[in-house]
Amino acid sequence: MDCIFCALIREDTAGWVARGPVACAFTPLNPLAPGHTLVVPTLHFADVFETPPEVLAAVTALVQHVAGAARSALNASGVNILSASGPGSEQSVPHLHFHVVPRWVDDGISTWPSGSSAHHITGDPRARLAGALASGRHHSH
Repeated sequence: MDCIFCALIREDTAGWVARGPVACAFTPLNPLAPGHTLVVPTLHFADVFETPPEVLAAVTALVQHVAGAARSALNASGVNILSASGPGSEQSVPHLHFHVVPRWVDDGISTWPSGSSAHHITGDPRARLAGALASGRHHSH
């Protein structure tokens, strides 16, 4: 099954905001706000877990540039940067992507969750995360 984002990139049919060999940006079919942009790695990586750090760095640098352009070109007062990775995260397309959603005071939308997770973790989640980071056990490979 072909990835929809890879097809857009290959067929050059996206509504381009920026194109590069490592990262690119285009408008989604159903924008949440004027200037809503998707920033993705140009090559296929399913999610944040499998994206090489140097590619992720290039993608997030483009996220920052798009956010700055939303502020300067669209007079946005802020942006929301949204991304989902992996099962249970509501990731809709299995190609890493960051939504950059321009925001204005009193624009009438909320992109923040209204509730909290019903999932429970045994033990102290902070301590477990800190231990995994300290031991290097957090790599996805």
